[in-house]
Amino acid sequence: MSFKYVYLQSKILQVAYILNIETSTKNCSASIAKDGALIVLKELNSGSFSHAEKLHVFIEELLEEAGLKITDLNAIAVGKGPGSYTGLRIGVSAAKGLCYALNIPLISVATLKVLAKRTRISQGVIVAMLDARRMEVFSAVYNDKYEEIRKTEAQIIDTYSFENYLSQGKVTFIGDGAEKCKDVIVHENAIFIDNAFPSAEEMAPVSFEKYQKSDTEDVAYFEPFYLKDFMDTSKKKS
Repeated sequence: MSFKYVYLQSKILQVAYILNIETSTKNCSASIAKDGALIVLKELNSGSFSHAEKLHVFIEELLEEAGLKITDLNAIAVGKGPGSYTGLRIGVSAAKGLCYALNIPLISVATLKVLAKRTRISQGVIVAMLDARRMEVFSAVYNDKYEEIRKTEAQIIDTYSFENYLSQGKVTFIGDGAEKCKDVIVHENAIFIDNAFPSAEEMAPVSFEKYQKSDTEDVAYFEPFYLKDFMDTSKKKS
């Protein structure tokens, strides 16, 4: 038996415990998964941002319920945004601090992809959207395999929004940004799921897939995906 074969076999048999953190919205969510399968989940959506008080408590409770020590973790995954500036800072700071202390990889997962995975479709597309302000949203478009077919954008919603997708088939709008669209986007192909938030539950298989590919971030330099340039898109007159 060659050394290479033994090495590859040991990698396949190795168990991966990943702590998943999602704090980009009012839903403070954390989970631990084993090889992409959810073991334990803790989350709270109180209608306000309680992440600073709850996140570290959740992590301690997750480890206890899973029967693990923090040193048993193989990686930490965090929802990278877009979303709330405060929420993202709390989640990313916690993830980076733990990764640095434990010397384990940091994995980032697109928040809107996690949101899209909260529903299933057999036809059409999914538009995952988070409420920004007034009639503005952060959104991305995914097919039935959760593959991104339109990148994340910040946009102002009007009656013509997503018209190209609606004219071709069913469009499922999901997220807290979907509710504000109901009275604006009026179309027979529009389906709205508005009481949904990104959760660490759906992060589990996504983060494990990235872990297997060694698709990780630089702990020192990683920053959340804020879409900060959206805050002022108007051009000033000279």
